[in-house]
Amino acid sequence: MDQPIASLKQYCNSIVQYSRRKTVEVKIGDVPMGGNNPIRIQSMTTIDTMDTKGSVEQTIRMVDAGCEYVRITAPSMKEAQNLEAIKKELRARGYTVPLIADIHFTPNAAELAARIVEKVRINPGNYADKKRFETIEYTEATYQAELHRIRDKFLPLIKICKEYGTAMRIGTNHGSLSDRIMSRYGDSPVGMVESALEFLRICEDENFFNITLSMKSSNPQVMVQAYRLLSQKLDEEGLKSYPLHLGVTEAGEGEDGRVKSSVGIGTLLEDGLGDTIRVSLTEEPEAEVPVAYTLAKRYDDRAGHDPIPFVSHYPITPFEYNRRVTRQVINIGGGEHLVPRVVADFSAKEKITAASLFALGYQYSVPLDKWNITDMACDYIFLGDRTIDFEIPGTLGLIFNYKTWLTQKDRDRAYPFVRAAHYMEGIVLSDKVNFIYALLKDVSDELIAKLKEDKTAVLFIDSYNKHGMAEQRRLFVELINQQCDVPVIIGRAYADLSSEQLQLYASTDLGGLLVDGLGDGVFIAAENCGSDKMVNETAFNILQATRTRISKTEYISCPSCGRTLFDLQETTAKIRVRTSHLKGIKIGIMGCIVNGPGEMADADYGYVGSGPGRITLYKGKEVVRKNVPTAQAVDELINLIREHGDWIELEVIS
Repeated sequence: MDQPIASLKQYCNSIVQYSRRKTVEVKIGDVPMGGNNPIRIQSMTTIDTMDTKGSVEQTIRMVDAGCEYVRITAPSMKEAQNLEAIKKELRARGYTVPLIADIHFTPNAAELAARIVEKVRINPGNYADKKRFETIEYTEATYQAELHRIRDKFLPLIKICKEYGTAMRIGTNHGSLSDRIMSRYGDSPVGMVESALEFLRICEDENFFNITLSMKSSNPQVMVQAYRLLSQKLDEEGLKSYPLHLGVTEAGEGEDGRVKSSVGIGTLLEDGLGDTIRVSLTEEPEAEVPVAYTLAKRYDDRAGHDPIPFVSHYPITPFEYNRRVTRQVINIGGGEHLVPRVVADFSAKEKITAASLFALGYQYSVPLDKWNITDMACDYIFLGDRTIDFEIPGTLGLIFNYKTWLTQKDRDRAYPFVRAAHYMEGIVLSDKVNFIYALLKDVSDELIAKLKEDKTAVLFIDSYNKHGMAEQRRLFVELINQQCDVPVIIGRAYADLSSEQLQLYASTDLGGLLVDGLGDGVFIAAENCGSDKMVNETAFNILQATRTRISKTEYISCPSCGRTLFDLQETTAKIRVRTSHLKGIKIGIMGCIVNGPGEMADADYGYVGSGPGRITLYKGKEVVRKNVPTAQAVDELINLIREHGDWIELEVIS
C-alpha cells in the first residue's frame, strides 16, 4: 500500500494504483487458481446429488456457459460416494472440469469426497461444531482445549488431501459462525476471520498449503470488511497469501441479486482482491456464470489506468463502517440521520412531460389532481439546459446548468450546476444550494477552502479514469484530511451498455464508496443503457444493497443446491408478490438449515426448509413455527408478520 500508511490498514497492494494481490498458486485439477492465473469463474449445481444424470447434464450446461469449477453438495456419505459416478460420466463425455464437494456437518463425507474430487469445501462454523445459539464462557485453557478437539477432528481430512493432491477451501459463512466463535469474538468480521484462521493454522502446522479461503455474508458491507481483514491478518501473522474465493451469499434473484453481488464482489476486485468468483443467485446456476464473467472481465486491462496521486495519510478504516460526517444542505448530507439522495438525469431527454416522471417514481393521478410519491422517487432531476413547463411534486428539486438556471432561478426548488473553475470566479449563486461539479484534478487547496466556508455548496464529483472508484475515493481522502465537511454527490457516466452491465458496473463503482461511508447521494448518467425506470431503480437498489437507504423489502435468498427442500425460485416469487410493499423488512428464504438459522440473525423473518414438504418459520433467529406444510407456509409467514405488527396493507394507486 502507498507509504507511509499504517500497516493496520494494509489489505491490498495500493488504494490508488490497480494491481492484483499476489497469492500462492493452488492446484485444482488441471485448472490452477491464484498466482498469475486469471480470475476463475465457478458455480454450484442445484439438483439432488443422487440424481447422477441430472447432475451431469446441469454441470455440462454450466461448463458450456463458461464455468471453470463446479461445486456439488455432499451432505452425507451417500452423496459423497455418488460424486464418483458423476465424475466418471462427465469424464466419459469429455468434460474435465474440476469438481468441488461442498461439505457441512459431516467430516466423514468430506474424507470420502477428498478421495474422489479435485477440491473439498468445508465450513469451519459447522465442520466440528454444532450451532445452538448459546453463549459460552471460556477460560483460556478451556478455549485451547476446544482448539485441540477441532484439530483432532480436522487432521484426518488434511492427511487425505495431502495424499490425494486434493485442494481445500476453508469457507466461512457469516450465517453459520459457531457458538464458540460467537461467544469469543462476536457476530463480526473479526469472528469470521478467526473462524477460518483457526483451521488454517492447523493446515500450515501440517505443511498443507493447497488452500483457498472465503468470507461470505448476505450483507455486502460485512463481506467486504471480512475479506479485507482476512488479507491484513494473513500478512500480520506471516501466513501465506492464499487465493480468495469471493461471493455474497444468499444474494437473491434478478436485479437485486446482481446489484448486491456486485457491491460486495466488485468492491474487492477494485482493490485487486479475489482469485475466483461465485455469484449466488436464486436462478439456474448457468445464469450465474455470465454475471461473474462480466464482473471479472472488467479488470483485464485495468492496470494501465491514468495515474492517481499517492496517499500519505489514509483516514478511512477499511474494516468497519463509519459514515463520513458532513454538514446538512437542505436535505443533503448531515450524517447518519439523513439518507443519501438520488439524482436522476434528464439532461439529454428531448421532451419532458408529467408522464416522464412516472419512470422516476412519481405517479400523477388525474382524477385526484395529485402526485403519488413512491418509495423509489428520486430526490432531484438534473435537467442541464432543458426546462419543464408543469408543476413538479413538492419533494422534487431541479438542477440546471448555470446559464439556464439564471432564467429559472425564481422558480421554487431550482438550483444551479456549476463547474469548479466557474464557481471560483465569484459568480451569483443560489442562497439555498449550489451543486459544484469537480473531478479530482479540480480539487485544489483554494477550492476546498471556499467549499469549507460556503454553507450552500454540495460537491458533485465525477471521474473519467478507468480506475474511477479509486480516483473518487482519493478525492474523498483529500476532503477528509483537510477537514472539509461539504456533502458529496457521487456521479458516474456510462454509455452503450446492456441493462445488466450498467447494474454491475454502477453497483461496483458507487457501492464501493458507499460501503466505506462515503457519499451523500448518487447520480447515474446512462446513455443508451436501458430505460429511465431501470436506471433510477438501479440507483435505489445500490443504496439498499449497501444498507445506506432502505426503500423496499429485502430478501435474503439462497441459491438452490442439492440440499434444498423446496423450489426456491417459485417460493421466492410467491413471497415477493405478497410482501414486496413492506419497506424496510428483511425476509430470509433458505432452502435448508445449513445457513438458514444463522442468516435469520440478519433477517426480521425467516422461511427455512426443515424437511420434505415442511417449513420452519423464524422471527429473527428464534424458531416460532415448526413443520408447517409447504402449501400453507407462505400464508403462515404473512400471519407471523401481522402478529408482530410489521404488516401493512398494500395501497392501490388510482
